[in-house]
Amino acid sequence: MTAVRTCLSKYVDFSGRARRSEYWYFALFSFLVGIATNIIDTVIGTDYDGATSGGLVNTVVSLALFLPSLAVGVRRLHDIDRSGWWILIGIIPIIGWILIIVWFCTDSKADNKYGPNPKTGPAGYEGGYPPPPPAAPYGSGQYGG
Repeated sequence: MTAVRTCLSKYVDFSGRARRSEYWYFALFSFLVGIATNIIDTVIGTDYDGATSGGLVNTVVSLALFLPSLAVGVRRLHDIDRSGWWILIGIIPIIGWILIIVWFCTDSKADNKYGPNPKTGPAGYEGGYPPPPPAAPYGSGQYGG
């Protein structure tokens, strides 16, 4: 939820960097919201006639998620030290899509002109992510076993 909250709060922030997890969790969120809105459109009858997917609710939600998706994609490209304009390569069918997916799956680069590495950052946990919880010793769970 932190990644989704971060993306929605930075919905028009095209500067900075986004970790791989931030991008992919937001992509998963967008996909699941798309499925839910298709179901809602079918149930309440606002789907388009003859369309296999989509409807009024789906269109409105897709438009609402367009800018946050674009912004997190640009920030993700910044994380691998590429200009945000490279997102336009996705216009090229198949080859562009493959290249974008490979770049979005690439690990973060060291500090670059777009900012410090969000994985390590100057304070250790840059990017709005809380530090991981400390590991509990084995057998200290709720059953004490």
